[in-house]
Amino acid sequence: MDAVTRVRHVDLHRLAHGRAGDKGDRLNVSVIAYRPEFYPLLVEQVTVDRVRALFADRKPGAIARYELPRLGALNFVLDNVLDGGVNASLNLDGHGKSLSFRLLELAIAVDDETMERIRNIREEIP
Repeated sequence: MDAVTRVRHVDLHRLAHGRAGDKGDRLNVSVIAYRPEFYPLLVEQVTVDRVRALFADRKPGAIARYELPRLGALNFVLDNVLDGGVNASLNLDGHGKSLSFRLLELAIAVDDETMERIRNIREEIP
């Protein structure tokens, strides 16, 4: 009899960390897998469509996704999401640094085996 694989949803920050930067009204946000085996989950589930939906309230223009497999990372470039950029915006976070945390709240589906690896990850990271 085949074992039933249970799927759970965890926040992306359990699998990866993030960095964000800006150039004018353009946000550059990266997610970097904590472990190489988590990278395929990022590629599969952190898509342009999901990022667009997550940032829909900011009405992004073009969104580009760049895969960096040797780094275990994805880099997203989102146009027109910073209300004109740091010099034109009255936002408290004109650089968009906090938006990487928003992306890291994206729900990712994982199986039991991956969940067990996630539970042990903090012990492995120096």
